[in-house]
Amino acid sequence: MFMKDQKTGYWITIYGIVAALLVAIYYLVNLDVFNSWLGYKYTPLLQKLSLSLFIITMIFLSSKIVARIIIAQTHNEGDRYNLLRITRFLAIVFSLIVVASFLFQNLLAAAATFGLLSLVLGFALQAPITSFIAWVYLVFRRSYLVGDRIQIKGFRGDVVEISYLDTSILECSGDYLVNDRRSGRVVRFPNSLILREEIINYSGPETPFIWNETAIQVAFTSDLQFVEECLLEVATKDFLDRYPNLSKLKQEKWKPAVYFRNNSYAWMEAVISYPVQPTDTTGRRNRILKGVLPLLNAAPNKVQFPEGAIR
Repeated sequence: MFMKDQKTGYWITIYGIVAALLVAIYYLVNLDVFNSWLGYKYTPLLQKLSLSLFIITMIFLSSKIVARIIIAQTHNEGDRYNLLRITRFLAIVFSLIVVASFLFQNLLAAAATFGLLSLVLGFALQAPITSFIAWVYLVFRRSYLVGDRIQIKGFRGDVVEISYLDTSILECSGDYLVNDRRSGRVVRFPNSLILREEIINYSGPETPFIWNETAIQVAFTSDLQFVEECLLEVATKDFLDRYPNLSKLKQEKWKPAVYFRNNSYAWMEAVISYPVQPTDTTGRRNRILKGVLPLLNAAPNKVQFPEGAIR
């Protein structure tokens, strides 16, 4: 974020210098020395051009100042990203209005021209326009933000960019993995997809956690109370080690639980449900298994595991 703020400060300086130069040009073209060299007939055109460029420069200068405030005051990455996108978009829109006023003396003619172009482009660019409308919907509806893990139409991953026309995610799982780790591939899909497909956002009301579960197969003759205690002990310890600053109230809210279910074969499954960050599902499952299996194996008189050819 510091680098982004530094870059914004650099552009503020550049736009400020350009704006000062354009003001100087606006007044210099009125001097006799320039008029005798360029001719008086070009003076109004040069003044209007320098004024238009000055206004455009001030628009982008203002957008950079607003962007700097957003970077400094907004702590949520997704909100910051959306606000910066909106600021950039508004700067482009206002700049186009200035360009139109420069090109067209008659505002009625300009409106008619833009109306005709909009009609033609509306038919030719239906898909991009729909994606842009979907971007506006995303900004206000907040179906997902940058940094969220989402799933849509078979794609699952972490959102890294929401542009005006498409969304980019870092794929998780995919064709080559069966866990929740990032595959290394980038998936891009048009924003219009959100208007016709369901979106699963892992950043739900329990944020930053979701609930996951891991099963261990044990024999029916096992001491189920002992198995439950071991699972709870390991899951709770791992959670507190990872998040030591949580209040007692939140620790109680995200307390793990164990339940048992019959397997379709000849054994039972002890299932531990626990909170986990979406990006840590594989790691947390591994830590729980590595912690609980030695405890269970150390008590063969209390815990038996399924045996036989069927396993």
